[in-house]
Amino acid sequence: MTVSILIPTFNESKTIQKTIEEIVSKKTDEVVEVLILDSVNSTDNLKETLASQGVKYIKTPCDSRASQMNFGANLAKGDVLFFVHADTILPNNYVSEITNMLQFSDFGCFRAIIDSKNILLKINSFFTRFNFLWCRGGDQTLFLKKADFLELGGFDEQYVIMEDYAFIKKAQSKFKFGISKKSVIVSARKYKKNGFWRIQLANFAAMRAFLSENTTPQQIKEKYTKSLDLDY
Repeated sequence: MTVSILIPTFNESKTIQKTIEEIVSKKTDEVVEVLILDSVNSTDNLKETLASQGVKYIKTPCDSRASQMNFGANLAKGDVLFFVHADTILPNNYVSEITNMLQFSDFGCFRAIIDSKNILLKINSFFTRFNFLWCRGGDQTLFLKKADFLELGGFDEQYVIMEDYAFIKKAQSKFKFGISKKSVIVSARKYKKNGFWRIQLANFAAMRAFLSENTTPQQIKEKYTKSLDLDY
């Protein structure tokens, strides 16, 4: 079983270096490619930053994570698609863990540990082991067979935010979802910039709007980005 790792990016040249180093140092022969799917709107020097890293840089014609990941999935050579955020550090033996998980589940993700000593963020991290939609997030990664991804129609590109939640909700109606006992390490950068409660309130409002289905993804994104200070 071969694996393609897909990383959507938007001005991530200052952040992605550690992620790539960890991916490359821990990968096995099953990983046939690491695709960096850069937004058409990125203005940094990511291509030059990654020139010697053993990954494939692709400047996509897309401007949202959903469309970037769909674009990469269509190009991917692997039997399994593994979607990873640019500021997420993978655990040791992540390839064998994915292979094992896919023997019992059709698709899945890792638990997450937010990179902070803050007790509230430790509590947040603890809840990523539970199979509730509100416990998910794209920074926990997502893996599944390419054939199943294509059968589901990929990510819904109308979701310019929360595309991961929309995909999992759709996929769970047909496929079995699993959560690894291993954890990825997730950057705490947005918490450091905005504070715990500000992030929690913004997340709660976005999830409530998503579940109500009375608000468009564009409206959810506009409200979310307006309420937070985000540089990515």
